[in-house]
Amino acid sequence: MKIKKIIIASVILLTVVGYLIGAGFTDYALRRGNDDDPLAPPRACAKIADPSLLAARKPQYSNEMWTIMSTDNLKLAATYFAPTEPSHRWAVLVHGYGRDQSFTGDYAEEYLKRGYNVLTPDLRAAGASEGEYLTMGTKESEDIALWTRKIAEVDPQAQIVLHGVSMGAATVMMTTAQAMQNVVAAVEDCGYTSAYDMFTAQLNVLFGLPEFPVMPCVDIVTRLKTGAAVSEAKPLDAVVHTAVPMLFIHGDADKLVPCAMAHELYEASNAPAKELFIVEGAGHADAKNVNPQIYFERIFAFLRPYVDAD
Repeated sequence: MKIKKIIIASVILLTVVGYLIGAGFTDYALRRGNDDDPLAPPRACAKIADPSLLAARKPQYSNEMWTIMSTDNLKLAATYFAPTEPSHRWAVLVHGYGRDQSFTGDYAEEYLKRGYNVLTPDLRAAGASEGEYLTMGTKESEDIALWTRKIAEVDPQAQIVLHGVSMGAATVMMTTAQAMQNVVAAVEDCGYTSAYDMFTAQLNVLFGLPEFPVMPCVDIVTRLKTGAAVSEAKPLDAVVHTAVPMLFIHGDADKLVPCAMAHELYEASNAPAKELFIVEGAGHADAKNVNPQIYFERIFAFLRPYVDAD
């Protein structure tokens, strides 16, 4: 009887400790807000995101705020920018981890100059959108699919391109595995094979923690606290089911999401057409900055066969 009590007490203790480990990491890496600012990005953003990256200037085009409701009743916000001339070409630009739509302004400018309508959403738990937790692409991809449906309602002839960076790229890849309206192509820039693998690779480097028992605990607790286990954010599985052409972009000097992940994603993809663009010397989310002209030339050359000129 005494041994049984010891075993039960040990199991309870391990469960409590495991939950505390998982909850601590989940709140640190995925929860928005702090005591000073309820809209601040997750605390881990200070270690993961490049502090030198500043929000871009807002494009000087006619614009308006759009909103939709997510399937779990969060009010999501986005900005719609209209090109100078009417067009059925559309781009949905998806920001990265710890950012908001203001960081996509320079990308939006390039699409707008080429006659695209542009939508720049704030992902859940970012910017003007509601939500407490990020899910690293799982629920975000469902939200982006809703935005494409909204566009199709506004413009039934819309030809939609999805373009995401970092977590936004993971979101885009996962979105392309879903049933979507009017999406003709996608661009993913420095997305990860899975959020679980990405966090595992950075645990020791950024946080001085081992994979075990941290990540198994995190996986369980993220499902409880966010509604989606971190292991569910797995673009590597999603690209197998991608039904639209996709351009994969990655910097070979990326220390956050290893360049090897881009090769894995490219090889696994069953997209009807695909290209891999490795940018020499580019760090994480830095491919555009290394040479903006070549970056956008490569993107629009890839998109040209799938987006009709109006």
